[in-house]
Amino acid sequence: MTRVFIIANKSEQARKLKTDLAQRGFDCLIVPYNDGAIEQIAGQSPGLMLLDADEAIFDSEAWELAQRIRQEMNTPLIALVSREKLSGLDSNVDDFVVKPWEANEVTARIKRILKQKECIDGENIIKCGDLVIDLAKYEVSLNGKLIMLTFREYQLLKFLVSNKGKVFTREALLNKVWGWDYYGGDRTVDVHIRRLRSKIEDPTHTFIETVRNIGYRLRENF
Repeated sequence: MTRVFIIANKSEQARKLKTDLAQRGFDCLIVPYNDGAIEQIAGQSPGLMLLDADEAIFDSEAWELAQRIRQEMNTPLIALVSREKLSGLDSNVDDFVVKPWEANEVTARIKRILKQKECIDGENIIKCGDLVIDLAKYEVSLNGKLIMLTFREYQLLKFLVSNKGKVFTREALLNKVWGWDYYGGDRTVDVHIRRLRSKIEDPTHTFIETVRNIGYRLRENF
């Protein structure tokens, strides 16, 4: 049974979502929205987290918490957000649901992300020069040093590596990595590519190439 944590204050809305998800087969817990949320979750093997972005006093607090979740736990993260805050949606979020939500939509998005995570599996190790991807452990290393990637960054890198040398438009990457129903612009791709490059590339390593006026590809030769 997948354990889902809802980071939110124990409002009636959060309690109802917890009940709805439990009825759909999830082990669901509510964690109060505060600076100690991650510490409360750590060690409890979360399968996915829902972050109520509207619970933050300031928008930046929600996205700072999302960034900490990425850095410290690397667990799939869905934001619960009002339509008014969509323009400030953070790239550390894998997906989002606009309030007021329907339990069936939240469930569908949870299942889709979990399915994507299951598909990123295997016993092989992929090597691209000094870059190594361990599919079984969901780990990426460069020159033997572990690189901390978000779930979506890992998906993006694995997709590019699996299609080495092939050029993809931003729209194609959105479709293949984020899903056809992702509600967001192609700027999302640029942001994730930039963040991915900052983590896996340095003056002696270049893996991702920009193809002008088209999109991106992973180099064929290293």
